[in-house]
Amino acid sequence: MIHRLVELLVLVALGSVWGWTQDAAMWSFFGALLGALVWGVFDGLRARRALDWLNKGDASRKAGISGVWGEVVERGRKLIKKLEKKAANSDARLEDFLSAIQASPNGVVLLDSAGRIEWSNQTASGHLGFEPERDVGQYVRNLVRAPAFVSYLDMGNFGHEIQIDGPGPRPTQHSKISLQVHPYGKKRKLMITRDVTAVQLAEAMRRDFVANVSHEIRTPLTVLSGFVETMQSIELEEEERVRYLGLMSQQAQRMQTLVSDLLTLSRLEGSPVPGQGEWSAVDELLSHVMQEANGLSAAISRPQHVIVAKGMPGLAVSCAKTELLSAMSNLLSNAVRYTPAGREIVAGWRLRDDGWGEFYVTDSGSGIAAEHLPRLTERFYRVDRSRSRETGGTGLGLAIVKHVAQRHGGQIDVQSEVGKGSTFVIALPPVRMREAQRN
Repeated sequence: MIHRLVELLVLVALGSVWGWTQDAAMWSFFGALLGALVWGVFDGLRARRALDWLNKGDASRKAGISGVWGEVVERGRKLIKKLEKKAANSDARLEDFLSAIQASPNGVVLLDSAGRIEWSNQTASGHLGFEPERDVGQYVRNLVRAPAFVSYLDMGNFGHEIQIDGPGPRPTQHSKISLQVHPYGKKRKLMITRDVTAVQLAEAMRRDFVANVSHEIRTPLTVLSGFVETMQSIELEEEERVRYLGLMSQQAQRMQTLVSDLLTLSRLEGSPVPGQGEWSAVDELLSHVMQEANGLSAAISRPQHVIVAKGMPGLAVSCAKTELLSAMSNLLSNAVRYTPAGREIVAGWRLRDDGWGEFYVTDSGSGIAAEHLPRLTERFYRVDRSRSRETGGTGLGLAIVKHVAQRHGGQIDVQSEVGKGSTFVIALPPVRMREAQRN
C-alpha cells in the first residue's frame, strides 16, 4: 500500500514540476492532475492483469505483475497451490478409502435423504442385484423389492438386522443376505449387507449333525438298556442269555464304530494337509485292504464274495498312509456289505492318460438311483436306512472318503446303474503319483 502511495506522489510531483516549468500556477495544478491520471491508468492496467490471472486460476505460472497487485497475485498463487495440494491429498485419501470399501467382504451402500443410491461397492451390488454405476440416483426401494426390506424402510426402526433373499447361483436357489441401515448426517443412510448363506448352511448342518448323532446313538442305547432291564428282571435260560449278550455286544460295537468314525472325521478336519514326502506302493496298500475285505466277507456272507484285486506294480502314491488306507477300506467294505453274497467285487489301481491315479472299487450289487448320487458323501445320508443298519453302517464312511480325497488334492467319483452295480473312485492328482522308473 505504501508502494502505491509513493508511486502516486511521485507522479503527482512530476506533473506539478512540469506545470511549474510552464510559468503559470494553473499549469502546475493541471500537471499534478495529469500525473494522478497517469498513475490511475497504469494501476488500473495492473489490476486488470491481476483479474485476468485470477479468472484463469493457473497457479503454475506467475502473473508477471509488479507492485502491490503483483504481491497480491503472488500470495493468491501460493494460496491456490496450497489448496490444490490439499485437495489432491484429500482426493487421494478418498480414493484409498473407496478402494478399501470396494475390497470389503461386506456390501456398502450410501443413500441420500430421499433414499436414492449415491454410491455402492461391488459386493453390495452382488448381494442386492443392481449395477453400482448404472443405478446411481435410483431409489433403492425400486431395485430391492423384497417385502421385508420395504417394510423395514417404511418403519424406520433400524436398530436390528433383517434377512432377505438375494441372487443365487440358480434361479431356484437364492442366497441369504443380512442387511442393516445406519442413519447418519442430514437424513442420509449407510446400508451394510452380508452374505450369510454359508453361515445358515453351516448352522443347518450342525443341527442335522447333532440330531443324526443323537439318533444313531439313541437307537443302540435303547436296545442295550432294554436287554439289561430284561436280564435284571427275568431269569433267562442259558441259550437266551447268550443270545441277548451277543445282541448287546453287537449294539456296543455299533456305537464304538460310530464314535471311531466321528473321531476320524474330526481329526481329518482339524489336521494339516498331508505333505508329499511319504511314498507308498499302491500294490502294498491294495493287499492290505484286500485282506480286511476278505475277512469281512467271510464273517457276514455265505458263500463268500469273489473279490478280485487288480494291482499296478511299480506305481507309488504320495499320501498319509493311514488316511488313504482308511478311505480305501471304507470303499471296499461298503462293496462287501451291499453286494449280495457270492457275487464279484473288483478293486484296483490305474493310471489315467492325464497322469491322475485312481483307486476304484466296482461291485455287482443292486446299484444306486441317480437322485441319490449327489448326496452320497453327506454325513449320515443313507439310500436305505434299514439296509444300512442291517449291515452295520454308520453313514459316515463316504464322508471320510471324501475328506481324505480332498486333503490329498483329489476327489471322489461315483457311477452307478440300478440293477447292474456301482463303481466308486478315489482320484488323486499327478503330483501325488509316480512310477518306479521315475524314482
